[in-house]
Amino acid sequence: MQHTKDEFVETPVIDHPVECESPNDQVAEESLIGSNIKYLFVGVVFGIVFVKAEIISWYRIQEMFRLHSFHMYGVIGTAVVVGMISVFLIKKFSIKTMQGEKVIFHDKQFHWGNVIGALLFGLGWAITGACPGPLFAQIGSGFLVVIVTLVSAVAGTWVYGLLRDKLPH
Repeated sequence: MQHTKDEFVETPVIDHPVECESPNDQVAEESLIGSNIKYLFVGVVFGIVFVKAEIISWYRIQEMFRLHSFHMYGVIGTAVVVGMISVFLIKKFSIKTMQGEKVIFHDKQFHWGNVIGALLFGLGWAITGACPGPLFAQIGSGFLVVIVTLVSAVAGTWVYGLLRDKLPH
């Protein structure tokens, strides 16, 4: 059987400055101002939704961790279901990005470091009543003490960056 040159299309190799577990395979360039305005708009909408759904409430978060209310579990469960349906539809219909590029899902490997990190994340969430998503909505709602949590989250990320090579992955 003979093959034509067109049958073997090479996939472009995307060069990432730092190899990570979730590389961004986007090739198209975006304008810095345009993309930041787009993300600012989405962030403001998410912030409004977070405030209206009461998921930034320290009381609601404590209710969840004490198993006193279904409210937060319902919100998280709904987000998981919406995410699953979205990924299914993206794969089934080959939905492309806004720049017309194919969405690539990379296989994930299990690492015990993820379990340890999730436990630390949950502990911090239970203690502070905040996770990274609603931090800015909490600050914007006037809960200025959450700035301490934000600074701690940034410092923790910075320390992880310093120690990443020495940690189990």
